[in-house]
Amino acid sequence: MSDQLARILDAKREEVTVRSARTPLADLRRLAEAMPKPRSLASALLPGRFSHAEPASPPVRLIAEIKRASPSKGPLRPDLNPAAYAKAYARGGAAALSVLTDGPFFCGSLDDLKAARDAVTLPVLRKDFTVSEYQIYEARAAGADAILLIVRAVTEAFLRDALALCEALSLDALTEVHDERELEAALRCGARIVGVNNRDLTTFQTFLETSLRLRAHIPEDRIMVAESGIRSRSDIERLAAAGIFNFLVGESLVRASNPENAVRHLIQPFSGEAVKNADNQRA
Repeated sequence: MSDQLARILDAKREEVTVRSARTPLADLRRLAEAMPKPRSLASALLPGRFSHAEPASPPVRLIAEIKRASPSKGPLRPDLNPAAYAKAYARGGAAALSVLTDGPFFCGSLDDLKAARDAVTLPVLRKDFTVSEYQIYEARAAGADAILLIVRAVTEAFLRDALALCEALSLDALTEVHDERELEAALRCGARIVGVNNRDLTTFQTFLETSLRLRAHIPEDRIMVAESGIRSRSDIERLAAAGIFNFLVGESLVRASNPENAVRHLIQPFSGEAVKNADNQRA
């Protein structure tokens, strides 16, 4: 685990302690269990698998991210309006949203998530560092449709329990892995949506080869999402040629002068040759 990740997780545990003192777990659980049924992230991503049934439709499904900053890049869009970006992403054709809710390191909040979700009908992922069941109930009480679980950040026992709790609350979980060992743990624990993070958490460099390498080890009955380092249409086409059709993209969209057009550009239909290559990979 990198020093940066360790610092974030330590801060997150302290944050959970403070928040749970303000709103006890029992109260939060009641709020979460009283929420309407979430929107399905899994259903939004399943069409991302290439199908001859819809040859004119873009096989790409994009989780478009809303974030103001990151520890590695600093401020990205400090004045970001979550509702406006959510609407722009939806108009551009995004399948779902990801909203950073960490405050100290990403300048986000649960209010950002609420504002984004209220603005659109897309499923919304709470992207944060989940280290406690408290945060899972908190996410559902705030209206999140899915949460992020990072294999490297938790024990396997916690991951298994967290996935079970998500199922009980009808929440989807994007379970994030960085290598083969973490992927094996995610699959053992029953992860249905597997996010492959292309970012090396030690150097913070990104390598699309990580997704390309792990793709072959993810069963067909699971949903794969490629994360980090996806900046251009050529990146999308390279990964799609390997049978990867679901993507989480943040920085390039947040920095774009026109986020709606940026989304539309990434998910545009493939050319005949690109479709043929993707089909060959899926055969």
